[in-house]
Amino acid sequence: MTAVLGISALYHDAAAALVVDGEVVAAIQQERLSRRKNDASLPKDAALACLSLAGLSATDLAAVVFYEDPFARLDRVLLSTLRSFPRAWRQFPHAIRSQIGSKVWVLDNLAFTLGISRNRVSTVAHHQSHAASAFFASAYDEAAVLTIDGVGESDTTGLWMGKGSSLECLGTIEFPHSLGLLYAALTAYLGFEVNEGEFKVMGLAAFGAPKYTQEFSKLIKIREDGSFELSLSYFAFHTDVDLGFNAKLEELLGPRRPRGKPWDLQSSPEDRRYADIAATLQRFTEDAIVALAKAAKRLTSSEFLCMAGGVALNCVANARVVQESGFKNVFVQPAAGDAGGALGAAYLGYIQATGKRPARMRSALLGPSISNDKARNTAAALGLKYTEPSDIFDEVAKLVLDDKIVALARGRVEWGPRALGSRSLLASPKQAEMRDRMNRAVKRREPFRPFAPAVLRSEAHKWFDHWNNDLSPYMTGLAIVKPECRAQIAATTHVDGTARIQTVDEDSSPDLCKLLQVMKQRNEAPIMLNTSLNGNGEPIVCDECDALAFFLSHPIDALVLEDILLQRTSS
Repeated sequence: MTAVLGISALYHDAAAALVVDGEVVAAIQQERLSRRKNDASLPKDAALACLSLAGLSATDLAAVVFYEDPFARLDRVLLSTLRSFPRAWRQFPHAIRSQIGSKVWVLDNLAFTLGISRNRVSTVAHHQSHAASAFFASAYDEAAVLTIDGVGESDTTGLWMGKGSSLECLGTIEFPHSLGLLYAALTAYLGFEVNEGEFKVMGLAAFGAPKYTQEFSKLIKIREDGSFELSLSYFAFHTDVDLGFNAKLEELLGPRRPRGKPWDLQSSPEDRRYADIAATLQRFTEDAIVALAKAAKRLTSSEFLCMAGGVALNCVANARVVQESGFKNVFVQPAAGDAGGALGAAYLGYIQATGKRPARMRSALLGPSISNDKARNTAAALGLKYTEPSDIFDEVAKLVLDDKIVALARGRVEWGPRALGSRSLLASPKQAEMRDRMNRAVKRREPFRPFAPAVLRSEAHKWFDHWNNDLSPYMTGLAIVKPECRAQIAATTHVDGTARIQTVDEDSSPDLCKLLQVMKQRNEAPIMLNTSLNGNGEPIVCDECDALAFFLSHPIDALVLEDILLQRTSS
């Protein structure tokens, strides 16, 4: 047996992933267990949970692999702050404390935490971890690989060629020129939290028009060869602790949007201006990613493309890559951001130990399960009444068809930022009012945020055009809702006629597949609104206590907790 544990930590979205004899047997983000959104701490809980799921102890591990080289990152941070001194005087002490604190000793801390010898803990490069997480999880024997994020040790973008069990780096773009940091800086400018609000910006963009192309052409230069360059005089991520932009950006685009102010896209000219800025940012980001993908096609001549890094979670850009880059197929694994680095590190450690290529990822349901006994006992202890229907899926279908919102918590928790039917809020996709209710009352978030349609894979062609079969199971791509179908699934059709589609089959999401099959048997559309089971600012629900806490604190109508059903009683 060869077991390798991969770890990502100490920046954002820490995680652990376990590969045993080439198979991914467990992968968990630390936030799911600690209940701290985007928890960056050393993921001891996630690591131990992975081992527990596999029935192993740390002493069974052939290796523990960290997803980047902390000393190489230290070099980059110190050099970049020294080069920017004295403009970086505010950042310098922060950088010193940050890098010469727990981060530089992370390998020793991992060995101590897990109780193993230090010589079993090693590192790989950040973008190499990203590349491995995408390529080796894919079904492709060979593929071009693009890695695009904020910054690793020094790289922000990488082009790789994957063949069999090998990855060769063909070129990189280095800090401070970064699509991830560009998007993050404008996310902060628009009043959202960085590393959390980027998805909001993507949703907001559909409500605007790219009217600021002249201004953005001063911020970033995109070349035909796929490379790009930021105009650093507008940005501050290399000199400032708090913001990624400076006063010069506000002179160019206008005043930043105050954080926390309610949005009013209907009647506020300022908010419509911000939507136009978001649309322009999104357009330039898409153009840059498409240029990179076309360059990858020219340089590798591969039929397939894999992408990873946080920027690869931009499903709108991914849709354009599918349509315009010339690749036959595109794959983005579900935890493409920093959490996914743990998976890539585990893959690389396994290859180093065995020389063999690991098996492809077939499902994202890789976290802990819910116990039926614990669910019953916890509900009873809280004085909650529940039933145990003989056909739980038929009961959920009835509730959804009656315009109820149902939380579904069954089986193993999903890997990545998107709920795929194991920890989901489900509702009818028919009426736009359901989208508004879900945003306002349940999710308590901005009114412009869209919701995904989960649809039986075999039926998707009846409702959607232009989706990619390797992206759609994990909600990492986009589809066009057929014009004649938009009124029938208004709650999951975005303002621009698109949808972040999830195609469902028995392998990718067995419970959700059964539920959609029941809908089809009832002569209803086999589609449901599917969004993550979590409140605003909270991680996705993990165990029965999390699910029951959500049920008690949010105005949903029912909760399926493994095999028991709880329903809201009318007062």
